[in-house]
Amino acid sequence: TPPGPSPCVPWVLAMLESVYFLLSWVRSSLPPWGPCWGGSSTRLPAGPHPWGSSGQGMVLLHTGGQAGDPWGSPPAAWRGGRSTAVVTWDKAALWTDSRYWTQAERQLDCNWELQRTTWIKSIGLWILEAVPVGANISLDPFLFSIDTWNSYSQALHGSGRTLLPIETNLVDQVWGDQRPPPASSEIYSLPAAFTGSSWQEKVAGIRQQMEQHVRRPTAVLLSGLEETAWLFNLRGNDIPYNPVFYSYTLLTNTSISLFVDEMRLSAAARQSLRAGCPGPLCVELQEYGQARAHLRRYAQGNVTVWLGTEYTTYGLYGVIPQEKLLEDSYSPVMLAKAVKNAKEQELLRAAHVRDAVAVIQYLLWLEKMVPQGQVDEFSGAQHIDMLRQSEHNRGPSFQSISASGLNAALAHYSPSNRSSRKLSVDEMYLSDTGGQYLDGTTDITRTMHWGVPTPLQKEAYTRVLMGNIDLSRLIFPPNTAGRVVESFARRALWNVGLNYGHGTGHGIGNFLSVHEWPVGFQSNNVPLMAGMFTSIEPGYYRDGEFGIRIEDVALVVEAQTKVPFLTFEVVSLVPYDRNLIDLSLLSLEQIRYLNAYYETIRARVGPELQRQRLEEEYRWLQRNTEPFPLGSAATATATLGTLALASLLSALLAGLQA
Repeated sequence: TPPGPSPCVPWVLAMLESVYFLLSWVRSSLPPWGPCWGGSSTRLPAGPHPWGSSGQGMVLLHTGGQAGDPWGSPPAAWRGGRSTAVVTWDKAALWTDSRYWTQAERQLDCNWELQRTTWIKSIGLWILEAVPVGANISLDPFLFSIDTWNSYSQALHGSGRTLLPIETNLVDQVWGDQRPPPASSEIYSLPAAFTGSSWQEKVAGIRQQMEQHVRRPTAVLLSGLEETAWLFNLRGNDIPYNPVFYSYTLLTNTSISLFVDEMRLSAAARQSLRAGCPGPLCVELQEYGQARAHLRRYAQGNVTVWLGTEYTTYGLYGVIPQEKLLEDSYSPVMLAKAVKNAKEQELLRAAHVRDAVAVIQYLLWLEKMVPQGQVDEFSGAQHIDMLRQSEHNRGPSFQSISASGLNAALAHYSPSNRSSRKLSVDEMYLSDTGGQYLDGTTDITRTMHWGVPTPLQKEAYTRVLMGNIDLSRLIFPPNTAGRVVESFARRALWNVGLNYGHGTGHGIGNFLSVHEWPVGFQSNNVPLMAGMFTSIEPGYYRDGEFGIRIEDVALVVEAQTKVPFLTFEVVSLVPYDRNLIDLSLLSLEQIRYLNAYYETIRARVGPELQRQRLEEEYRWLQRNTEPFPLGSAATATATLGTLALASLLSALLAGLQA
């Protein structure tokens, strides 16, 4: 999936389901804004407003889903991903990125203003226009990370508006009996066969980092749900598509406090956590809601608390005196989790082999059914999810993206049973899907055409593929930041004046989140290191016509060079659509890379298809991984091609219309 937000921390899941309800209540207490068919102005009855006489001028609600979980439960009026909503006395606005603009236009009613950006600076400017000088800007400090809070503070600095934390969440006051019940599913231990090391070994490694740090911190505070799940080899089901659970952890030199609903722990999980009691490897289980009070008491001593500012809530941060803080962008647990050890690497490789089998079954099924007119976007998404229900599978890793024709131009479009286009041999089709397996998380995108693609479509696809190849085969120095090499994925498109609007890649977990930070190619990602997994996913989107994305997951490995350098090993193992590849655009090196990649697919996936007695799928694999002829490679004087001409014509037409 195109890179979006970062991992989960225990703040905002409720907000994903509740922005709608707060707006409903606010509007029911105020004069109507004008004609409106939608329900967000009438959903809740009028009642005493929760702002009382405090003079708070507005409330700012972040709906990004636990520091950016894009697949958390959405609000009733908005079912997109990462977004920010602002509600004042007479206005309400939603900020979201280009992946969700069309979706927002379809789903939001007339009470909302859609702002086509996610920049905090833009939100701040809107606030300065909408809220008078002297007003308070109210935020729930447990819905914002330290960094995000500070960004809003900077945006409003010197404006005469006050950024004010509120102790009681306003949505909690107005939600009433419509609030969903709290998570109640079991929290369980991963079998040892699916873990890279024991949780005791992981704790020992973090404590060693504490001892070696020049500041000698006495504790590490964990807010990220992935951090706690990874550290203790525990999994849950509190966030859709993400096997995590609500929790905080305070790890000190001599003790471990896990704040969680103890009643939800399986017997095996509880036994594992308590096996070292009493002693430094004894996990003290405490109520989730007591984390802030416990941290406040701990911070009264002679201590130094190490935390990551990207994911620690401002509500916890605020109870620790400044002189007792050790702040980094990411906690040592987040960084340790990002670098997979040898066993974790093998687990992820194995998951991708099984996942390739499911995707190949799907592609073969589409080849048969689409010409008969029997597949639409929604039934296609359901079918690939069903095919993944095999050994070690625990469901999809995100809501499947199944987009035909013009819908594929929406980078994060997902179909519903009520609005789903029929797949056609005359249109391009984009499938971006993934699975959660006990041994790994997968994410793969393939774009295809079963008929005769236009020259424009074929060149666009080939240039996206060229970008994928160029980055995948790149050799680069250790500790290179992803943003430094990201342009290699765009170069083939840039050569004809084109681009794409999303990031080029994101980290991926071992049966954790499909978007796992801090790995990737964005400006706030950490430098690439051997053992990190990232997606590589360039694309091209032509509004109202078609969309293309080619996504693989790759492992950062040591390159075969005389001095230590790095490169990528692609672990996604599904061939590309031969019908869309224009070999005349590819260089000799790119064709050789493709042929070597296809040999790898045959060697790794072929035996698994045969083991499962999928003979028709095996024959399909053999046909679609035939080596490409080297004589078809492009010459150094290749023309700019159809895309360049199309871009020029678009510019000329725009000029004539102006």
